[in-house]
Amino acid sequence: MNISKDDLYSIGEVAHRTGLSVSAIRYYADEDLVPPTDASDSGHRLYDVDAIARLEFVRTLRDLETGLDQVRRVLAGTTSLRDVLAEHLEVIESRTTELLAKRAVLRALVRQEGTAERANLLRKLVTMSDAERQRLVDDFLDDVSAGLPEEAINRIREVQPVLPPDPAPEQLDAWVSLAELLRDDQFREGIRSYLHATYAQFPGSEISTPQVQEFIHSAGADLMPKLMAAHQAGFATDDAQVISLAAQLVEHLARTFGVAADDDLRGRLAGRYRDLDRLTLEALQDADYIATEGRYLELVSIINDQAHPDAALLDNARRERRDGDGPSFGDFGRWLSTAILAGR
Repeated sequence: MNISKDDLYSIGEVAHRTGLSVSAIRYYADEDLVPPTDASDSGHRLYDVDAIARLEFVRTLRDLETGLDQVRRVLAGTTSLRDVLAEHLEVIESRTTELLAKRAVLRALVRQEGTAERANLLRKLVTMSDAERQRLVDDFLDDVSAGLPEEAINRIREVQPVLPPDPAPEQLDAWVSLAELLRDDQFREGIRSYLHATYAQFPGSEISTPQVQEFIHSAGADLMPKLMAAHQAGFATDDAQVISLAAQLVEHLARTFGVAADDDLRGRLAGRYRDLDRLTLEALQDADYIATEGRYLELVSIINDQAHPDAALLDNARRERRDGDGPSFGDFGRWLSTAILAGR
């Protein structure tokens, strides 16, 4: 098809339309990627709209850092654009992963003064395989939970970090921070001491016993939802059904601990439930908890992209009942405390 000279554009005009430099257009012509359509009488290169479209396409691919050989294959029709882009995407994703790993290492080094030795350690931590990460976590959990009651060990092992194949920057940062802590002897000793003080000594040791766990998963699992539903429905503490449910709770706990369901037990249980929000806040705002188990759970929640396991409990314990809000932790505890004493 003959093309009029009026339908052709000079190399300068093509550069203006495509955003490519004149030298780049010449280079692509010399590489036989997009040859000129024609030449002027004075020998200057001229391009038609199809050539300009091809140049714009080449520019798009080059902006994506696609190699010249790949561009040539697409233009020649020897491979599909989709296949070339898929190849290039794989390279970019690999490079992105490497950059994120370097970023996580640099951030950790900036947070604390870094040495060459520490930089090398961080690089190893951030490039660990899934199996290596799991071994590090297992070794840590085995160490800090040794000697605890079985129920406590199971609870601790329920929450473990699982770094996704394509982690977000904050997940990678959290993994580096956690991995350093898992290898830190001082942190291990701190969390070991906290866990043993919490779960291996009274009252934690008693709560972890098989009979108490049996109560929690049987009678407790049946009665507590009923009591919470009655409270939410607005039942008074002297309602016969509420008093009956509270009395059943006291009786089951008495059998669990092997004590009499008397006024002394009712008084002690009422005191516990009355201070439920305060006791929960004290436990979750304790400095030792925050520095040890709380810190571990915080980093794991970021890595797993999940809410902190104790976040809802802490938020509920902090919340005061307001118009439009549901009952707070403290509301329910004080209500149940009164119901327990009403059964005397």
